[in-house]
Amino acid sequence: MKTITLKTDDIFFDRISTLAKRLHLTKSELIRQSISEYETLIEKKAMKEQLKSASLRVRHADKETLDAFEVTLEDGLKDV
Repeated sequence: MKTITLKTDDIFFDRISTLAKRLHLTKSELIRQSISEYETLIEKKAMKEQLKSASLRVRHADKETLDAFEVTLEDGLKDV
């Protein structure tokens, strides 16, 4: 296992220590879990943006298709 050294101010250190004690975790385990959760959050945000972008592209394509069909609605009916 590798070691990472983290420099922090006293207030942040106390917050980590207090939270680790409350959760019955070591500070190292708390930080590992926190980073893992943050990574998951980032991935979910990226996926949400991809879905939003895809949805907008589909919406635009659907509008173009609808417009193309609208043009054909009266094909052959004007002579009747």
